Amino acid sequence: MENNYKIIITVSGADKVGIVAKVATLLADCQVNIEDIKQTLMQGHFVMFMLCSMAKSNKTLKEFQTLLKDECNKMGMEAWVQRKEIFDSMHTVG
Repeated sequence: MENNYKIIITVSGADKVGIVAKVATLLADCQVNIEDIKQTLMQGHFVMFMLCSMAKSNKTLKEFQTLLKDECNKMGMEAWVQRKEIFDSMHTVG
């Protein structure tokens, strides 16, 4: 089922040039497809949310999480990766 491959990525930290480019390059290298992306600046603090698909990825979720977190750490940023179904269940009022 395609939905099993959906992930939510959040990246945040001090705004600087190249954040989106570096993250997008890593996603492309890992064959992770960006399906939706939103970003904002809040008082100089950069926040980006992405809905992505790992359906064709050449990495496991764990491998991808490690690579993304390492790349973001190099930029002084934080990154979180969650499966979409877990994200949805955490944000559903029942």
